[in-house]
Amino acid sequence: MAQMQLATRIDSRVKKTIEKICEMRGLKIGRFVEDALIDKIEELADIEDIKKIRREPTRPLADVIRDLGLDDTV
Repeated sequence: MAQMQLATRIDSRVKKTIEKICEMRGLKIGRFVEDALIDKIEELADIEDIKKIRREPTRPLADVIRDLGLDDTV
């Protein structure tokens, strides 16, 4: 995968905290930041999925239980 450089300004306390965490856990700062960005991108995608799902019609639990053939067990 091709790599590119990203430059940004962040609060000095955040940077010091990241450095300390990475040092304590033996992580590379670049990898830590990349993983954090990927996690945030996935989180935002999940939020969009949730918005779509909320618009879907729902079914009563009793119908689901009946359709699964679990009426006798629940």
